Amino acid sequence: MPLKEVRAKIEKIDAQMLNLIEQRTALAKDVLEAKKAEGKPINDVDQNIVVLNRVANSATERGLDGESVKRIFEILIQMNIERQHELSGEGNLP
Repeated sequence: MPLKEVRAKIEKIDAQMLNLIEQRTALAKDVLEAKKAEGKPINDVDQNIVVLNRVANSATERGLDGESVKRIFEILIQMNIERQHELSGEGNLP
C-alpha cells in the first residue's frame, strides 16, 4: 500500500479519535453534576486510579504499551478535570 494511502487512513483514524475525545470531554457536565449529588470532589483520585489501571491492562491485553496508553489517559482525565473546574466556575480555561 502506498504511503499516501496509509497516511490517509491514519488521518481518518485521527479524526475519529478527536471525535471520541470531544464526546468524552462533553460528559464533564454530567460527571460534575453526579459528583456534586454524591458529595465527591472534582478530582476523584480513586476513580482516576481505577480508570488508569483498566486502560493499562486492556492496552497490554491488546499488545499495546500499557504505560504509554496510561499516559494518554492521564491527559484525558486532566482535560476532564479542568473542564469540570471550568463548569463549576473554578477554572482558568476560556
